[in-house]
Amino acid sequence: MIEFQMPSLGADMEDGTLVEWKKKPGDTLKRGDIIAEVETQKGLIEIEVFDEGIISELLIPEGVKVPVGTVMALISPTGETLEAKKEAVIDIQPTEEKIIENRNLKISPLARRIASDHNINLSLLKGTGPDGAITKEDVEIAIALRDNKSEAKIKEPGFEPKKETNTAAIEAIRSAIAAAVSKSNREIPHYYLEKKIDLTKALAWLLEANSQRPVKKRLLPIAILIKAVAKTLLEFPDLNAIWENGLQPKKEINIGFVVSLRSGGVMVPAILQAETKNVDAIMETLNDIIPRARALKLRSSELSGSTITITNIGEGGADTVFGVIYPPQVALIGFGNSSEQPFAENGMLGIRHVLNVTLAGDHRATDGLTGSRFLSSLDKHLQKPELL
Repeated sequence: MIEFQMPSLGADMEDGTLVEWKKKPGDTLKRGDIIAEVETQKGLIEIEVFDEGIISELLIPEGVKVPVGTVMALISPTGETLEAKKEAVIDIQPTEEKIIENRNLKISPLARRIASDHNINLSLLKGTGPDGAITKEDVEIAIALRDNKSEAKIKEPGFEPKKETNTAAIEAIRSAIAAAVSKSNREIPHYYLEKKIDLTKALAWLLEANSQRPVKKRLLPIAILIKAVAKTLLEFPDLNAIWENGLQPKKEINIGFVVSLRSGGVMVPAILQAETKNVDAIMETLNDIIPRARALKLRSSELSGSTITITNIGEGGADTVFGVIYPPQVALIGFGNSSEQPFAENGMLGIRHVLNVTLAGDHRATDGLTGSRFLSSLDKHLQKPELL
């Protein structure tokens, strides 16, 4: 039996409100299906599943605030017989005998007693205490979620989950940003490197490429930069990683891209599997994801899947940006404003389009030598844009 849990959509997320189930018991699920909509500090998020099977049971009623890690639904893996599914559902029903069997779980005596008194199956709970210990509050939340009165109230005709106003949503986003950057500043030993990169060849290639495309298909410089970053990261896997009980390099390169919201604040959706996309596909992804980010309508994988982040000041902004790493990632790349500058190459001085690129690195994961080599390799890729 597969336990579908409330996902974490960032280091700042503690819980989310289940707004609507998009599937019902008996429905078949395939990887990437939307199973629910959840309201978070970052707006209304479509939650995807990454397992295949048939929904056996929905454990959480709509309208309830659910802590990260809470089991929300039970899914029978594809291939199980109906009888096996029934047995699995029956087997997970909470009984006092099962609670007693969970003696090896990390849980306070008070929380264990409350769970026993209310017939709560501890094996279904995700502890939020130190080292994953189940706390009194975790048990009380589980009791509240199961409360028949609360469920009945939620199912009353005309009931609608509370929705935040736009102002409240922006304030919530700012609170989420504050939590993430505070955690980053508190826990991550940053180091910073900067390199000036000549973009003249890349921009010339871009001009030629756009001359052969209709207006709606034209490329922006950021698409080339993202592709170059993805290609360079293949050579430096320790930068495409997270830090959770040590360094964990990731196989897929999911590049988080900072999107400024018109009303203030930022969202950081991910361009998934950027290493497999060409420049045109990256541009299409940007054209799709930026409007949805500004409308606060993103999917869970787009918010939780980033393995590294890019922040781009754009034209007319600051020349250099020194970013803050978004935990649990271990690196962030900053692109400042490109401008015409005197630039020496092969003993000749000329006017070139120059871009200041910075790398913020987590010193627990890498050091300045790795970061410096990464920026040099990025420079080399941008000097051959036709190969991107």
